[in-house]
Amino acid sequence: MGVFAVKRGKVWLAVAGLVIDESGKWLVVKKKYSGLKGMWSLPAGFVNAGETVDEAVIREVREETGLQTSVKGIIGVRSGVIQNDISDNMVIFLLENKKTSSILIEEKELWDVGWKSPQELLEDDKTSVMVHEMIKAMTFQHKLNPIEGINPGNQFGYTQYKLFL
Repeated sequence: MGVFAVKRGKVWLAVAGLVIDESGKWLVVKKKYSGLKGMWSLPAGFVNAGETVDEAVIREVREETGLQTSVKGIIGVRSGVIQNDISDNMVIFLLENKKTSSILIEEKELWDVGWKSPQELLEDDKTSVMVHEMIKAMTFQHKLNPIEGINPGNQFGYTQYKLFL
């Protein structure tokens, strides 16, 4: 955690993307590092300076899997505190695969990428707790949809502003 803590400060903002194919299978990755090393989890990563959360999730999914996606909505937020010190926050998006690309594994970060049914993921002891909980709660009818083109007032100095409601 040392390098991340210095680089990211004490408040972290990350994103994860859930892509579901036409047969109901979920796009999952097996990371080579972190607390999720060797576990099936969603493609995910940190938001960079100068990008919105939705841009970050599209970038992370593309970098890790090669897939071009678009945002359908926000389906969850994970928030926790690490060692009573670091605020670790993640916005979880539902994404749609644009079907124009095939999977390319980011081999520096990942052992594997695959499409797995929710049942396969529930039965695999190498599936992350978050994915297990998402499958158990699997009703995404209440997703938050993006609203763009809003100006909250020039006094704030936003160069980008989006609401998910």
